[in-house]
Amino acid sequence: MANENQASTSSSAFSFISKGLREVRDSADADLQTMRDRANSFKNLANSFDRELENFFNSASTPFSVPAIRSPPPPAEIDFVKKLQPKLSEFRRAYSSPDFSRKVLEKWSPRTRIRIDLSAIKNAIVSEVEDADGIIHFDRVRKRNTMSFREFWGELKGQGEGDEAQPRDWEPIRALKTRLREFEKRSSSVELFGGFKKSEFLEKVKSSLKAMCKEPRESNEVLPLDVPELLAYWVRQSSPFLDQLGVRRDICDKIVESLCSKRKNQLLLHSVSAGESSVLGNDNINDELDSRIASVLQSTGHCYEGGFWTDHAKHDLSDGKRHVAIVTTASLPWMTGTAVNPLFRAAYLAGSARQNVTLLVPWLCKSDQELVYPSNLTFSSPEEQEIYIRNWLEERIGFKADFKISFYPGKFSKERRSIIPAGDTSQFIPSKDADIAILEEPEHLNWYHHGRRWTDKFNHVVGIVHTNYLEYIKREKNGALQAFLVKHINNWVTRAYCHKVLRLSAATQDLPKSVICNVHGVNPKFLKIGEKVAAEREFGQEAFSKGAYFLGKMVWAKGYRELIDLLAKNKRDLDGIKLDVFGNGEDAHEVQSAARRLDLNLNFLKGREHADDSLHGYKVFINPSVSDVLCTATAEALAMGKFVVCADHPSNEFFRSFPNCLTYKTSEDFVAKVKEALASEPQPLTPEQRHNLSWEAATQRFMEYSELDRFLASTEDGAKSSRNDGKIIQKSASLPSLTDMVDGGLAFAHYCLTGNEFLRQCTGAIPGTRDYDKQHCKDLNLLPPQVENPIYGW
Repeated sequence: MANENQASTSSSAFSFISKGLREVRDSADADLQTMRDRANSFKNLANSFDRELENFFNSASTPFSVPAIRSPPPPAEIDFVKKLQPKLSEFRRAYSSPDFSRKVLEKWSPRTRIRIDLSAIKNAIVSEVEDADGIIHFDRVRKRNTMSFREFWGELKGQGEGDEAQPRDWEPIRALKTRLREFEKRSSSVELFGGFKKSEFLEKVKSSLKAMCKEPRESNEVLPLDVPELLAYWVRQSSPFLDQLGVRRDICDKIVESLCSKRKNQLLLHSVSAGESSVLGNDNINDELDSRIASVLQSTGHCYEGGFWTDHAKHDLSDGKRHVAIVTTASLPWMTGTAVNPLFRAAYLAGSARQNVTLLVPWLCKSDQELVYPSNLTFSSPEEQEIYIRNWLEERIGFKADFKISFYPGKFSKERRSIIPAGDTSQFIPSKDADIAILEEPEHLNWYHHGRRWTDKFNHVVGIVHTNYLEYIKREKNGALQAFLVKHINNWVTRAYCHKVLRLSAATQDLPKSVICNVHGVNPKFLKIGEKVAAEREFGQEAFSKGAYFLGKMVWAKGYRELIDLLAKNKRDLDGIKLDVFGNGEDAHEVQSAARRLDLNLNFLKGREHADDSLHGYKVFINPSVSDVLCTATAEALAMGKFVVCADHPSNEFFRSFPNCLTYKTSEDFVAKVKEALASEPQPLTPEQRHNLSWEAATQRFMEYSELDRFLASTEDGAKSSRNDGKIIQKSASLPSLTDMVDGGLAFAHYCLTGNEFLRQCTGAIPGTRDYDKQHCKDLNLLPPQVENPIYGW
């Protein structure tokens, strides 16, 4: 009954308002039209706000189909929503207050001259809501006022103009209030929090935090690099600088291994779960670190394209076959190690169907040939010398080797007793064949190299160190200073122009990127001689009818100084022992004069090949040289089944495993070893020992230690992938290597310095060797250097 009275009171109050409005309609028609226009614009704004709120409520309340989170604790992470709840209630009360409606009306209502006094209406409404005790309920007052304002606004929007026009709610305000009430009600329940807990955003946040902090091993993503790994990479990349500061390479390797070992077990476990098999199958700590860094960067999509100095225009596998270029510093008929050993290497590498082989040897003009080649042997054309080389080789290996022989211009230096390349040696290998390069004596080839960088033109460059130049230079005038300079120049050029360096023994200087391995074999003819000697001894025949001998080029550095000193010091103990010496050379007269002056029991004979029949009967080969890197004559004597007496020196490390090799440390020990060898018979070689001396075994060692087999295998796998998938997936360098940047800078600096003729001559270069001369152009059918490398300008 009370509700009906209140409703009738409200209706009578608003009827009074309607009558007043009709009385002033004629005078306020224009102002009301403006009011309607502004109300419509506010309605549109409210509708837009209503849609946004509806989307927000839907997104907050709709559950998402995401996996449930394990161990659901109370949602402490959304306490801010609880704190928001009283703010929403306060906002609702402020919105539904009469002040809010009055402010809106004042802002949007037209500026009219008509003023309506509503105090009577207010007093009437207040009087109706007083209770029996005379207390006014202001909440009910606000509610009544709000409803009256809404009905009043709806009356303004009504279409009818008479008393029958029904009041209508202002829809934007009504919808907004309804949504706010629903949101307030929902925020106080668990529905809102439950929907928020199950939202996709919160699931992603929790998953990320769990992967990073709580359970990293369950993640399939690649783990980021930690501090020890970064330090290990920095130490390894800084090895060129540390090497120059005196920090040895093995110390850097130990530091890297120590840093990486702390994470190795964790990486192995993670690799099992993540499928990183490349880390598990490699015991080399450097390879593990490379694979680790590559996997991290590849997981980010990063791909390193190359450094500042890098040239990417290299040979591709369009024909499906590899190309190997062997570049050496000497050629037959000069019987030196750098002429003979690269020739055998080319023959045995060409025996494989996996690669084509080209041997690049120096061509000397006739005037230089007369100074270098024995027995006044000269050639009028490269074709003539090639025939001589092939005939000599086939007589010794017993098969026809299928490889190409090319020539580059060279000049003979009398002071250095060496052949120096003239011009850019790399240009004599066509770009289509520039795949793998083997530089025999890389330091010698690059002392004055002024041309394209080998590592830019070729995919893989291997250097093989034959000669202990520092030992030779120390014997010259001001040798200590020269040896110091040459040591650093050798480091410079090998670092700048090689990917890998092989040292035949530890007698050479420790060069960058180098490992020690004997990759030389012996002429198969010597192994046949050894088999013949073993067969004769089996049948009871005397295989060795002569005593001791020495064979080598007659220069002081080849061991003649050591030999004369040992014989002179132990002359009394070695009385009655005669030594035959075979050799020719520049110091022959001085050596023979010194032996005669000391009255040594030496018999000097003309030089000859070691396989000569006259040398088969000797039983003991004496080699006191400490300047050799790996004496070929020592290997040949062992292959023929003889005793070898040599110094306990790093150059003879490879031969110590053979029972017929007797090494000495002192002069007294030398005497004892010589007498022991002369008094006993050498042991026959086993099949394994013969194989270790062969070129087949040397080629296998070369393929392994130069990493050429792994390089060929990796590119062959890439070629198969290219045929199957249409593209090659290569393991690129994922980071710019500091070592590569240093090497590139060194190569650029070397190119600039070797381009200056004055600086070349100051360091001992032959004048005019920066480019080949006219005689080379004529002999090799070359274009003049001005045409090959034109200089444009005035």
